[in-house]
Amino acid sequence: MIGILIPVHNEEALLGDCLEAALVAASHPGLAGEPVQILTVLDSCSDGSAAIAEAFPIQRLDVQARNVGHVRGVGARHLLNQRTRWISCTDADSRVAPDWLVAQLALGTEVVCGTVTVDAWSEGFDPAAQIRYHQAYQARDDHRHIHGANLGISAGAYVRSGGFEPLACHEDVQLVRNLERCGASIAWSHAPQVITSARLESRAQGGFGDYLKRLMLAT
Repeated sequence: MIGILIPVHNEEALLGDCLEAALVAASHPGLAGEPVQILTVLDSCSDGSAAIAEAFPIQRLDVQARNVGHVRGVGARHLLNQRTRWISCTDADSRVAPDWLVAQLALGTEVVCGTVTVDAWSEGFDPAAQIRYHQAYQARDDHRHIHGANLGISAGAYVRSGGFEPLACHEDVQLVRNLERCGASIAWSHAPQVITSARLESRAQGGFGDYLKRLMLAT
């Protein structure tokens, strides 16, 4: 079985699109009928996220942590307990491509670090900052970006690495560093495609939204 892990904190505006895209990816013919379990882990949600998740044929956990590393760790353990062989991580403000899972698995490695494509830029996002973003971002194979929105790990490598640490931010980066240290094979690939939001209101301090804010402030 393959697991898709999605942490959620107050994502009612974008969660429905995220789950619809995940369901499409889960039914791709290239998976040859292998079961895919989509799991949302709702963390301290005070909006309509729970009702949206409930409307989809997926699994759902609820936690009160306000810590994305803890949330991903809880979700990964839940999927491993169901004998998931591969965990694909994305975010609730992101939309995976229809062949996302197929593209990850086709690389034949224990870990896949994918890239992200930014969705429509907000009206207030400085065009000069957009240029700085594209100049700095490596949208190609052999990049060195790490995104929780586009990350795949085999169950064996995940367990060897010790799993997600309960960090408030950059839990994905820490996991990949631990995977490197334990000798896991890693593909830094542009093939698995994910579209993510360009919002500046980051759900985790120090996350992608804060990175975009820093670009706005750069001179």
